[in-house]
Amino acid sequence: MRKISNKRAQSIKAKQRATITFRMNILFFSIFILFTILILRLGFLQIVKGEDYTRAIERTEEVAVNTSVPRGRIFDSEGRILVDNKPQRAITYTKVQTTKAEEMYKTAKKLSNLIVKKTDNITKRDLQDYWLYVNEEEAQDLITDEARNKILSDEELSKKEKNIAIDRLIRSKISDEQLNSFTPEELEVIAIYRDMASGYALSPQIIKGDDVKDPVTVEEFAQVSERLGELSGVNTTTDWRRVKNSSLAILGSTTSPKEGIPNDRLDYFLSRDYTRNDRVGKSYIEQQYEEVLQGQKSVVKNITNGKGNVIDVQTVYEGEPGKDLVLTIDSELQLEMETIFEKKLIEMKKNAGTKYLDRAFLVMLDPYTGEVLSMVGKQIGKDSVTGKQTVNDYAFGSFTTAYEVGSTVKPATLLTGYREGAVSVGDVLIDEPIRIKGSQPKSSVFNRNSRIALNDLEALERSSNVYMFKVAYSIAGRTYQPNQSINFGTDAFSKMRNGYAQLGLGVPTGIDLPGEVSGVMGGVEDGQLLDLSIGQYDTYTPLQLAQFVSTLANGGSRIKPHVVKEIREPSVDGTQFGTLVKEIEPTILNTVDNTRAEIERVRQGMQRVYFGNNGSARRAFSNAPYTAAGKTGTAQSFFYDAAQGKSFQTVNLTHIGFAPYDNPEIAYAIVVPWASEASVYESNYTSALAREVVDKYFEIQKKNDVLKENESSSTPTIKPAFTNDKIDEEETE
Repeated sequence: MRKISNKRAQSIKAKQRATITFRMNILFFSIFILFTILILRLGFLQIVKGEDYTRAIERTEEVAVNTSVPRGRIFDSEGRILVDNKPQRAITYTKVQTTKAEEMYKTAKKLSNLIVKKTDNITKRDLQDYWLYVNEEEAQDLITDEARNKILSDEELSKKEKNIAIDRLIRSKISDEQLNSFTPEELEVIAIYRDMASGYALSPQIIKGDDVKDPVTVEEFAQVSERLGELSGVNTTTDWRRVKNSSLAILGSTTSPKEGIPNDRLDYFLSRDYTRNDRVGKSYIEQQYEEVLQGQKSVVKNITNGKGNVIDVQTVYEGEPGKDLVLTIDSELQLEMETIFEKKLIEMKKNAGTKYLDRAFLVMLDPYTGEVLSMVGKQIGKDSVTGKQTVNDYAFGSFTTAYEVGSTVKPATLLTGYREGAVSVGDVLIDEPIRIKGSQPKSSVFNRNSRIALNDLEALERSSNVYMFKVAYSIAGRTYQPNQSINFGTDAFSKMRNGYAQLGLGVPTGIDLPGEVSGVMGGVEDGQLLDLSIGQYDTYTPLQLAQFVSTLANGGSRIKPHVVKEIREPSVDGTQFGTLVKEIEPTILNTVDNTRAEIERVRQGMQRVYFGNNGSARRAFSNAPYTAAGKTGTAQSFFYDAAQGKSFQTVNLTHIGFAPYDNPEIAYAIVVPWASEASVYESNYTSALAREVVDKYFEIQKKNDVLKENESSSTPTIKPAFTNDKIDEEETE
């Protein structure tokens, strides 16, 4: 093996040392350069940019906060105010992210010396919170070290869960005597703190002012305003609440700040930049048009420093009040109709057999536009305090409840028969008792035993059940034979119900109000087809009946009903309406598959109901100073008496009509469910009620026409409410 010389080995080592030295020099030089750059950068930041970054640190957090604006107002069709906003003084508190309980208690104590705060909403937990705050050291001695260590040593619990368990155990040891030891002054502090803590960071929370029974006094408002500098987070402002000039239930209601957003719609509203304590519409018009009425809330930016304290507030967006709604309902007409129905309901209740009578409905529409001119629902109840009988508004029942309506569906049966080729215009059929094997005879009220030849007009005029039965037989492809079994099949039910649906029966009307029902559809049992043809099977709402008769009145177009006529910008001067944003145009849902001649034939039959020699409503309408047409209805029904656990046979009374005949202005439907027990039923008195309703409409319309002729300006102006009634919805809660 060749040996490396000594000299050569030394040379190699020298080269290695030189290389290492060179690399070390490069490394040290690089480190020197980096430190030099770092020092220069730090110097630049401190000397040149120091002040800028210091200011930036103090303004690092900008949080946008929405504040409420006045809600849009609601007017009737004549420009009268129905729902307004009433301003009220309010004291609010806004906490920031870093606010501690100790700070809020101190502020609450100061505030309690300036205002009187009700304490009836304090909970046991609120009392416990305050006791723990003022007795912090004593609280720790309520549980033993052994009990505390047992919880802390539980490895299955997280740190947060351990703290919760210890807190729960401590609270359980606080005696009722300790919680009942607080003075009235301390209870006020607790009540104020409760409201402070219930709000969210940077979201104003009303401390006093949202309780109409405990308003902020002038003195309280002044005292707090003078000391705002001492009361961190406290502010004095103007809030508002809803006041109605009508008891009409479909106006709806809003939540109070204490209620805030309903839990079942929390995610929906929070995703639209609402805060949890916002007032929102919770029923009917207020709910349906929430996004229009709520308006655009002003947005302010709270600029906080590094400690979370608000150092500046900037307005990002001024906000806009909610838009105003103009309804289709005339409050004068509505009030008159309500008065008529309330009086009639009380009068009817005095008759024999009216144990289950408790409600009555009227819906009046413009048949060409679908505008709801009046919607009346009255229900008998008892005052919860006095126990005396009261009559309450139940207008929403006209589209949320459904009933058997009887013979008022016969025009729909006849039109369906025309459409299906089951009967032709002018056909004559024999009215006779219908005898079905195994069943009791079915006959018309006016003919229990004879055989009477009737055409289609006479069938409507006299309200022939048998004529409609035979139309139903024909729709099913069958011919009536005495004492035979029946087998109609399901197709006949489909044809009949599809025909009814075209006219508005058994399907949603599409009204711009929440909660509408379609009624109850029965099965397809053979024997029930005949009952279906005379309105004794499926159930319909009063609003569906009104849409149905409107379809007949206008010649075959099913129009979507609506209660809002216009949406307008808020008034600028308080005397004239704001700019028109949207006018609700008529919406045709469908056109009936009947010829104009067929529809006109049915209309003629309905006119004979009022003016024919044998018309079922002749007694009420024969001397009317206007032309009109209608149809009466009586339906067997059942009322379930929960107290007795069984059903009782009753009678529903109905009436539909339109006027004037040639160019209808109104179409109306009246429904009086469970008007009488079947055993004592005497007559249908809805015809007289319908006459009174129509007379009153034309009386008011004539007066309004004269007033409009005398108006000097065409600019829509805001008018005072028709009545002086003021209903503060927060007072009624």
